[in-house]
Amino acid sequence: MAQSLSTSMISSSSCAFLAPTKLDSRPQSVSLQVKRVGVCQCVATPQEEKIAFKTMVSRNANIAKLQAGYLFPEIARRKGAHLLKYPDAQVISLGIGDTTEPIPEVITSAMEKRAHELSTQEGYSGYGAEQGEKPLRAAIASTFYRDLGIEENDIFVSDGAKCDISRLQVVFGSNVTMAVQDPSYPAYVDSSVIMGQTGQFQKDVEKYGNIEYMKCSPDNGFFPDLSTVARTDIIFFCSPNNPTGAAATREQLTQLVQFAKSNGSIIVYDSAYAMYMSDDNPRSIFEIPGAKEVAIETSSFSKYAGFTGVRLGWTVIPKELLFSDGFPVARDFNRIVCTCFNGASNISQAGGLACLTPEGLGAMRQVIGFYKENTDIITETFSSLGFKVYGGKNAPYVWVHFPGQSSWDVFSEILEKTHVVTTPGSGFGPAGEGFVRVSAFGHRQNI
Repeated sequence: MAQSLSTSMISSSSCAFLAPTKLDSRPQSVSLQVKRVGVCQCVATPQEEKIAFKTMVSRNANIAKLQAGYLFPEIARRKGAHLLKYPDAQVISLGIGDTTEPIPEVITSAMEKRAHELSTQEGYSGYGAEQGEKPLRAAIASTFYRDLGIEENDIFVSDGAKCDISRLQVVFGSNVTMAVQDPSYPAYVDSSVIMGQTGQFQKDVEKYGNIEYMKCSPDNGFFPDLSTVARTDIIFFCSPNNPTGAAATREQLTQLVQFAKSNGSIIVYDSAYAMYMSDDNPRSIFEIPGAKEVAIETSSFSKYAGFTGVRLGWTVIPKELLFSDGFPVARDFNRIVCTCFNGASNISQAGGLACLTPEGLGAMRQVIGFYKENTDIITETFSSLGFKVYGGKNAPYVWVHFPGQSSWDVFSEILEKTHVVTTPGSGFGPAGEGFVRVSAFGHRQNI
């Protein structure tokens, strides 16, 4: 198409003057010199490129290390290209983990009430506490951390776990070393790169230098062999895991806490899918003795209540967690929060508080149950086709193995043949090559 357009543009801007011709002079006193005229061809030439003004500010070299785009916008780009190719196709999106079912009315009605109160003199409020409203912090502590020694002052309410991961990275700074599960949620690695904690991307192994990749595969039950893991300052760990759907057992998390203690490391534990747990595994890292001295926990209402757009999460930093000089980690995080954040929306926090009432918890469990039924359908479908399937039981993700194949090639083939969007496993790390992640977040008719 481009070639055809280019050709037509050239032909439409070309012309030829047929000659040679001769101009006859009339018998006058003034004589005209006659010239022979050849063929003159007018060809369109590209306009001289306009050079944009450039500042003298250098680009952040760490951001320049990042490879291509962030995983999920790239998937959206490819989905868009597919729709251009097949404009009448009904594309089913089981790629990005975005919730699809409506927020329960018991929760939205609380947000509606709070929003209306803001239009009254008595109910209006402006800036709130950067750490979150006390009733919500207290409700989070009593609901998720009862009898674990976590108090409301240890909890920071935010606009989501992903945002808090970046704020934690600012607290840690550029001079720390980092370990991540491989595969893992891309935000851990990308935020480390942006902060300057890593070396350059090594194309031959598909890894960044100066990051410890803890391989999690079917061979080790998706829990890393810690005896082979080098000591790092920070350890990112997610359970139930995104993308594999694997959940760490109590014994495994005990090993992890002991590993962090022996190395003087800090665990950043992502428990965003804890309410999906079916097995008798820990929902919080703080169920493990000694974890309050080495761990931070981030979580979110996004996948429980459908708050992916509402935006509300929290981070727990126990007062027992100290830097090497004895300074409380929570105090530095509080400083970053007060500097970089004005607090979560008061309307969102009203919804969060409603989530934690008996009625709200029941409604969230119903939504979670719906998505877990979707995982059962997806698991059965791929299994019946002869594929090895992992995850699903304790998480809203199914991890499907395509041995010897490129994840992106599998992604493209599934999209081309079935109009279904998945997520290529290699986007989560080199150990994800040969897998695709299928999300259970979708309407039942699409599953």
